[in-house]
Amino acid sequence: MTGDAGLLRPYRWSFAAVVGSQVVGAVAGLAPLLAVAELGRALLASGPVDHGPVDHGRVWTAVAVGAAGLLVRLVFTAASSGLAHLLDGRVQLAFRRRLAARLGRAPIGWLSGRRTGELAKAVGEDVSAVHPFIAHTPGELISAFLVPLVSLVYLFTVDWRLTLITLIPVVLAVALVPLMMTPFRLREQQEFDDAMGRIASSAVEFVEGIAVVKTFGGSGRAHRRFRQAADDFAATFTRWVRGVSWIAAGMQLALSPPFVLLVVLTGGAVLITNGSMPAADLLPFLLLGLGLTAPVAALGHGFDDMQAARRALGRIRDVLAVRPLPEPARPVAPRGHRVELRDVRFAYEDGPDVLRGVDLVLEPGTVTAIVGPSGSGKSTLVQLLPRFFDPTGGSVRLGGVDLRELGSARLYRMVSFVFQDVRLLRASVTDNIALAVPDADPDAVVRAARLANIHDRVLELPRGYETVLGEESGLSGGEAQRIALARALLTDAPVLVLDEATAFADPGTERAVRNALETLRGDRTILVIAHRLETVAGADTVVLLDEGAVVERGAPAELLERDGAFAAFWRSHLREEENAR
Repeated sequence: MTGDAGLLRPYRWSFAAVVGSQVVGAVAGLAPLLAVAELGRALLASGPVDHGPVDHGRVWTAVAVGAAGLLVRLVFTAASSGLAHLLDGRVQLAFRRRLAARLGRAPIGWLSGRRTGELAKAVGEDVSAVHPFIAHTPGELISAFLVPLVSLVYLFTVDWRLTLITLIPVVLAVALVPLMMTPFRLREQQEFDDAMGRIASSAVEFVEGIAVVKTFGGSGRAHRRFRQAADDFAATFTRWVRGVSWIAAGMQLALSPPFVLLVVLTGGAVLITNGSMPAADLLPFLLLGLGLTAPVAALGHGFDDMQAARRALGRIRDVLAVRPLPEPARPVAPRGHRVELRDVRFAYEDGPDVLRGVDLVLEPGTVTAIVGPSGSGKSTLVQLLPRFFDPTGGSVRLGGVDLRELGSARLYRMVSFVFQDVRLLRASVTDNIALAVPDADPDAVVRAARLANIHDRVLELPRGYETVLGEESGLSGGEAQRIALARALLTDAPVLVLDEATAFADPGTERAVRNALETLRGDRTILVIAHRLETVAGADTVVLLDEGAVVERGAPAELLERDGAFAAFWRSHLREEENAR
């Protein structure tokens, strides 16, 4: 576990208490078996063959030791189990709190680039995957190794030759273990985990987006994506099982009680018949010999648990390692809400530049539309304004202040945004609209809904504004976008960012956005990625991006009259819209 085990280091003393209790309980638990073995040897030695007297002291000592061992085992095993589960509860609670805190501070751009299922797996399944490693694996492995070790020492004192014969099944099984741990097998296991993650993510995303998918007639495509993930998982699982099944079968055969008993009885029969071992000495091997195979069997299960915990801890560590965007020690108050981008450059994780020296000024009271081909950097540019990321070069300034000096609390009071990927809470319509202003007046919520052209639809819901979305009713994709628009309008921030908010919207949502922009224009600074020509025509300034650089900028009519790159872009879109009709 090495580096990943660092997450568990704060709990090492509690872990030591669990292990120590389990050691005492495991050793004490062996006492009844040793007592039975000694009792059998004592009684058989005084039988009709040897005609010796019964050693009463040996008999009663064995009985007393066995009873005391049972009691000690009960106390310490219960203590170990209780401590382990309490520790597991503490660890899981601490992990989930740390993950929640880190996700709450993680850059929004990092969060938006992760699949819902991926983050849900880290907070849910991955934290739960640590449970066996803490609550069960230590006790199982200690019992599996310590008990046979003590048994082995005892059996060597009885007859070292039959002890070596009894170890033959263990040697055969151990010889197969390395085959389970080859790089190829470990790679198959990683592929299996990845396939599990993909099917979990596709299931979550499919279920969460089913309303939007059905509304826009894409259920066939969505089903195909989900089926593809399921098929990939089935193929990966089949390949993994085929690779390990024969190894597992060989290990199970070598460790099976019939095979172990056959080896012990065969070896014992040879030694007894040639007179080199008393028949009574066979009894301890029949009682304890089966226990010698436990380490190998436990090794398989324990290895699986430890590998699963290691991978889970690795994914948890990756989330906890996400660095939040730095906050200024002394936030600076902006002067107004003029937006400036000065020689802005940006690249994702040491990749090529997505934005290359962008210079823009967005004046209050204006609408600036960003247009350009797919991959030109439009979404990246608008995501810098609400500080989803920090530019890798240059600066984004609001009211004359670099966003890095502004502080996130003040920034989100000044900038509201609506994006294409709308996520609504499982809460009432009112709570969804008033997310950023929880104490908003009901009339203000209604006014925002009217501006977003969603008020009439809300009234059609079972309980109007008190309808719980996702439980009592659902909304189409366009309707969800209007709720998100109403949320942004209610915030009443002086800067509004719309990132592809109408890329796949219905005509009603597109009209609602245009009408809202006209109503809100006032003194606001509005930045919008435009996909429809009506939105472009209503903007004060159009900025054409291509390959991360500003190609042209100006008023729409002015750019059309110039007959440059924007005019060609406009004519191309006109042809596309005519062909779509």
